[in-house]
Amino acid sequence: MVSKGEKIHGKACLNFFVICFSLQRLNTIGTSNADLPLVDPGMYQLDITLRRGQNLAARDRGGTSDPYVKFKIGGKEVFRSKIIHKNLNPVWEEKACILIDQPREPLYIKVFDYDFGLQDDFMGSAFLDLTLLELKRPTDVTLTLKDPHYPDHDLGSILLSVILTPKEGEQRDVTMLMRKSWKRSSKFQTQSLRLSDLHRKSHLWRGIVSITLIEGRDLKAMDSNGFSDPYVKFRLGHQKYKSKIMPKTLNPQWREQFDFHLYEERGGIIDITAWDKDAGKRDDFIGRCQIDLSALSREQTHKLELQLEEGEGHLVLLVTLTASATVSISDLSVNSLEDQKEREAILKRYSPMRMFHNVKDVGFLQVKVIRAEGLMAADVTGKSDPFCVVELNNDRLLTHTVYKNLNPEWNKIFTFNIKDIHSVLEVTVYDEDRDRSADFLGKVAIPLLTIQNGEQKAYVLKNKQLTGPTKGVIYLEIDVIFNAVKASIRTLIPKEQKYIEEENRLSKQLLLRNFIRMKRCVMVLVNAAYYINSCFDWDSPPRSLAAFMLFLFVVWNFELYMIPLFLLLLLTWNYFLIKSGKDNRQRDTVVEDMLEDEEEEDDKDDKDSEKKGFINKIYAIQEVCVSVQNILDEVASFGERIKNTFNWTVPFLSWLAIAALCVFTVILYFIPLRYIVLVWGINKFTKKLRSPYAIDNNELLDFLSRVPSDVQVVQYQELKQDPSHSPCKRKKNNLG
Repeated sequence: MVSKGEKIHGKACLNFFVICFSLQRLNTIGTSNADLPLVDPGMYQLDITLRRGQNLAARDRGGTSDPYVKFKIGGKEVFRSKIIHKNLNPVWEEKACILIDQPREPLYIKVFDYDFGLQDDFMGSAFLDLTLLELKRPTDVTLTLKDPHYPDHDLGSILLSVILTPKEGEQRDVTMLMRKSWKRSSKFQTQSLRLSDLHRKSHLWRGIVSITLIEGRDLKAMDSNGFSDPYVKFRLGHQKYKSKIMPKTLNPQWREQFDFHLYEERGGIIDITAWDKDAGKRDDFIGRCQIDLSALSREQTHKLELQLEEGEGHLVLLVTLTASATVSISDLSVNSLEDQKEREAILKRYSPMRMFHNVKDVGFLQVKVIRAEGLMAADVTGKSDPFCVVELNNDRLLTHTVYKNLNPEWNKIFTFNIKDIHSVLEVTVYDEDRDRSADFLGKVAIPLLTIQNGEQKAYVLKNKQLTGPTKGVIYLEIDVIFNAVKASIRTLIPKEQKYIEEENRLSKQLLLRNFIRMKRCVMVLVNAAYYINSCFDWDSPPRSLAAFMLFLFVVWNFELYMIPLFLLLLLTWNYFLIKSGKDNRQRDTVVEDMLEDEEEEDDKDDKDSEKKGFINKIYAIQEVCVSVQNILDEVASFGERIKNTFNWTVPFLSWLAIAALCVFTVILYFIPLRYIVLVWGINKFTKKLRSPYAIDNNELLDFLSRVPSDVQVVQYQELKQDPSHSPCKRKKNNLG
């Protein structure tokens, strides 16, 4: 058995002989880099412009990839490009400036397909011999990508522009200098921290772009019936949205709204593509257009009619650029809520007196990410390089990385602007890995309405499915300040879509779970029908007699206001049951068991590829099965959300329902039904005349979308922690 040290020593010796051979070759044969001396004068600056890729390999089931490129010198990563989604001919046009000791080491280029939450797929690699470059002269290079395991495969090519310039006598930038070292030195750690900080700061946006997709006009017919089933995709950097599908029309009316974060000060380009949905085969391309945000003024709504290129028709949109929301990262020494003046300003901003001022600004969230303990070891050394990702809807911020540590201390404060009080704060811990995507270490999901302000808590980390514990705890201190009236108003408008959510995948366990959930909801209605029918059949004479008398009384005295009044009494009854300790909210063990089975099935599938025959057969009809799976989930979730509203699962929403039912009861009691229907009809008929571009929504469905389903209740449930991890006990141990 060869030890790791012997391997490293062998590699160093081999590298020494390669350099000696190269020097001998330079003396005898010469090189195209005529100005390059035998002994390097100092540092060199390598300027790289990553142009584009051509005919890259498809790694996703849809026949595309999400490529990005890594550059390495001497085994160290020196630059990583952005991700281009769903494109085999990506255009990056990114520049990198790298300082190196000497150009003997080749530039190693590796291309990967990005998979969120999974290990990225290898798409090919290539080497660039820097000694063949002519100094101070721009050179365009086309590199053919290869896979060492499959040398005959055509993986496409990468186009670069490079310039190599000597930097003799100039001050060396330690953080960008890639020294030839086989170990992680302190200087390399400094560089890694700097790169991590740059990566973290890149997630701080400078504005919000709100796009309302109104309609399409005279789109190209792609189906044999003379129509299309159009939908639209939007992309700004790594952010992307997809509109709903409008069946059989060439003049679709979408009325959908999307929000993008603006990261660049000068704006950016939003790519828009229109597609025709085709079941069972690849969707047809209708056309494309772009929006140059730098040409639009801020704080103003612009109506745009865009001609589709490479196709026919127009798209009508409303675009608004607004200033950035309150988002920041700081150390514990900078605490907004501990500064009395700043705290008073925040409280005044969300006071009841300002309930109608900027309705979208619902509240303020401050998250202190203090430390973690007992994390999982992800490296062969028995340690990890953990960093933390804090997410609130589409707001995603990162801490720095703490290297070689299972008990990291971050001591960072994140502040967010709350647009929906029913949002869920997600905190995920990853292990940084230079050679591949970060390893998952644990995660917690915390609904904002369950947070107790100013309390430092140790949250037990969960697995990816949020169904069971994993190793480690994370210490957080969270404060939420919000305006209840604004939060209530925002509850009745559509939820913000999340652009970084994973695409739905087919799972036989998930399909079975959703079927069982829907079956339980349907069985409630079936059992109620059987119960009513048994009253008609006089299976129990006392019960049937009581039901008959109740029927006569209700029908004789029925008024429309009794419907919301009955629902109001049901909510009140459940409230007093909970307060009296007779809580009728039973934990859904069926859902928990199904979630655990799904996790076990996922692990089984990962470990044993021979057992994937069933899934591989299902992939042939995957699109249909995923649709059925999603429909089952929607139907089951709808029934569970109604139940959880009356079960006081989220007290804020149940109180809001009580307030609404009280208003409806009073209205229906005092105002005749024909007047109510008349007002409703006038509003419906004149809505488009009053607001031509208003987005239609259903307030009841928007309200129910905020109520968690049984699956979400299990996922958001806080796990009990080990008593040895409590902050008080830790403090005593430290004092002891």
